[in-house]
Amino acid sequence: MRAPTTHLLYLHGFRSSPQSLKAQKVAARVQADHPGVVWWCPQLPPSPAEAMTLVMQGTASWPRASMAVVGSSLGGFYARWVALQTGCPAVLLNPAPFPARDLSAYIGEQAAWHDPQERFFFQPGFVDELKVQQADIERLAAQRPATDEDLFAIVSKGDEVLDWREMQAFCAGGRVRLLEGSDHAISDFDDHTDAMFGFLNL
Repeated sequence: MRAPTTHLLYLHGFRSSPQSLKAQKVAARVQADHPGVVWWCPQLPPSPAEAMTLVMQGTASWPRASMAVVGSSLGGFYARWVALQTGCPAVLLNPAPFPARDLSAYIGEQAAWHDPQERFFFQPGFVDELKVQQADIERLAAQRPATDEDLFAIVSKGDEVLDWREMQAFCAGGRVRLLEGSDHAISDFDDHTDAMFGFLNL
């Protein structure tokens, strides 16, 4: 049995923020039931390279043996990258398996999901940064394939944004909870948090 999680990182998705409903729900449960756990859900910059630099600097002093990462959508892709870099376990919520491919259609000005007044520019170079991260994931995953001890994923067949088969393949080797319906936001998220916290040994 792995040590209980003492430090928990949550990574939001594209155009999202720490105001994400799932992030808020996880934060509330950590605060209520596990107040001693260090919780961090940073606002990620649009640049994937800057986002991961921020995350790695912010968690540099965290204990690798008892930290964990949760990520949703693009954050799920990032979470896989972080987990492979640090050796920590990861929870992936409808993770984006090929963001370089999919987000190339979103180059240009974008509005933040939780505050449409807030805008950012998704640059062509960001796609190249995602390609580098994808190569990192493939290389490291080949060296250290996922197991059901270090990767837990929730994948919705009803996801209207991502292909569940690609998501399932992205999580190969890990423990995958495949939902017959649901959606990209995992609207029935409350039904699955017990399993998630059980995986995190919380």
